[in-house]
Amino acid sequence: MDVTEATFEAEVLERSREVPVVVDFWAEWCGPCRQLGPLIESAVAAREPDVVLAKVDIDANPRLAQAYRVMSIPAVKAFRHGAVVDEFVGMVPPPMLEAFLNRIVPSQADKLVAEGDEESLREAVRREPGHTGARVALGRLLVDDGRSDEALEVLEPVAHDPDAAGLLARVRLAASDDPDVQAGLAALARGDEEAALTHLLDAIGRADRTLKDQLRAAMIGIFRRLGDQHPLTLRFRKQLARALY
Repeated sequence: MDVTEATFEAEVLERSREVPVVVDFWAEWCGPCRQLGPLIESAVAAREPDVVLAKVDIDANPRLAQAYRVMSIPAVKAFRHGAVVDEFVGMVPPPMLEAFLNRIVPSQADKLVAEGDEESLREAVRREPGHTGARVALGRLLVDDGRSDEALEVLEPVAHDPDAAGLLARVRLAASDDPDVQAGLAALARGDEEAALTHLLDAIGRADRTLKDQLRAAMIGIFRRLGDQHPLTLRFRKQLARALY
């Protein structure tokens, strides 16, 4: 909705006591504003009715721009309980915009991912096909359940993500006849990450380039699942670097 100096208090400040309100300060002459506008409208629409988007034309409402110290546009500010709780300035890439909105209110897909069951995860992917977290969570469930073909279909659109790449590598490594690869995958399936990492690392020494890339991706996927500060991550990450370089 378009908000003016006359309606700002009611539509933004008072409304934000009931639901978060994101205010996009913009102007017709601002190129980045015209680029950001459709992105933020789409991202907010995915979260309705849990968040409201208001747009303020700073040329028509200079006192609002002055009151909220808008020195450069686009300027986006999130209001809750009548006050600014988060903000950013300038054109930002979609992942940063999503992160900004997630700090204010999760999307419907985010809520479905939190449910964690297969039906909810599939619905999250249907609602937001580009939702990496939903695809990774669903892909992990399918890999653990042995449904490799389905996992590939779910994960390939987000193969750039390290977690997705790790899961894809696990699926593709299943075709390898290397005994250490098979032993590593078996250990991973039973939850023994230390044995899995040991076998996968041993396989790297005799692997060709393609297999080596898959082993690296699979190990990085395990590191990410364990966490950067996990003792196994700290230990095997160094060994992996030595084996590769």
